[in-house]
Amino acid sequence: MIYLLYTLHIIICLFLILVVLLQQGKGADLSVFGGGTTMAAFGARSATNLLHRMTVGGFVAFILTTLGIAYLKGHVEGSSVMKAAAKPPVSAPVTPAAAPAAAPAPADTTPPPAAAPTDTPAPAPQTPNQQ
Repeated sequence: MIYLLYTLHIIICLFLILVVLLQQGKGADLSVFGGGTTMAAFGARSATNLLHRMTVGGFVAFILTTLGIAYLKGHVEGSSVMKAAAKPPVSAPVTPAAAPAAAPAPADTTPPPAAAPTDTPAPAPQTPNQQ
């Protein structure tokens, strides 16, 4: 369906370009095509009306195909990147009255570590060239 709409849209665009190029500007004696000759086949006034009606019809068709393409391309499933993002779990707030009383921490019965002897000199820092 979308490819048919694309094809119709391109044909309408080309039609509009040609119809606009065929029109004579207001107050212009010479047009792009025809070199200033009168359009005897359509008559002086009916050619302007016909080209104007064709331009308005092409414009309406152009707008409708544009809106149709936008509608069809906007309703593609999975088009949002954020749909796949996982939502973080919501936790219930903890009130101080509902929190259980914490048990006292057991006393530390291990002796403190022994102090290092101070009579040994500390090793000198090595530079990257020494090994």
